[in-house]
Amino acid sequence: MSNDQSSRRIYQRGPVILRGNAIPKETSDTRLLEAQTSAQWLHEDPWRVLRIQAEFVEGFGALSEVGDAVSVFGSARTREDSRYWKLAYEIGKLLVAEGIAVMTGGGPGTMEAANKGAWDAGGQSIGLGIELPHEHSMNPWVNIGINFRYFFARKTMFVKYSSGFIAMPGGFGTMDELFEALTLVQTSKIRSFPIVLVGSDYWRGLIDWVADSMIAEGTLDEAELDLIHVVDEPEEAVRFVLGR
Repeated sequence: MSNDQSSRRIYQRGPVILRGNAIPKETSDTRLLEAQTSAQWLHEDPWRVLRIQAEFVEGFGALSEVGDAVSVFGSARTREDSRYWKLAYEIGKLLVAEGIAVMTGGGPGTMEAANKGAWDAGGQSIGLGIELPHEHSMNPWVNIGINFRYFFARKTMFVKYSSGFIAMPGGFGTMDELFEALTLVQTSKIRSFPIVLVGSDYWRGLIDWVADSMIAEGTLDEAELDLIHVVDEPEEAVRFVLGR
């Protein structure tokens, strides 16, 4: 990346936009969770509580009147010429056609595809961004966007305002969202709602591992695997997530 491109890179920290040498070397989550070597945190963390509270207030205020929404997760690295990008785009359009808002992490790749599908269909396209050192700013196909400093505040918004999750192929972030949702449903911390994985070729290894290792070892009940539904077509994903 050239020096000019580097200086023009946008970094979002909550509502603040930073460029060039103003971009921090660590995130708000990093500073919150780092080991404490002195009592200085006693003077800093109470103020962080107010910032965390503000993130919840902003999120609740922005999303409280959205209505029914489905969250679509997937890799930020998915290219526009990928079939999974095209599937996410179609899913965004189909959800809006059913009167459902589309909620993503607001980034590029799969998230941008789903947001663009919702945007092009004239529906609600929501992005819940997060402060990360290597990610771009909110994609341009979002008509309600919130940028969070803290992962846990952002995750609360996904769970509170979604009626279902659709997971496209993705990396650690997608797995994190997927398994957190499964854990919350399994432990009855949230009401049971549909969790759909799109792309049987991509997800087959994971499903086989759960069956052959977790269920075989007795660390998971066979019935709990039924919390996940794997599909290949966008119409099927939307139909299942809407409980049809």
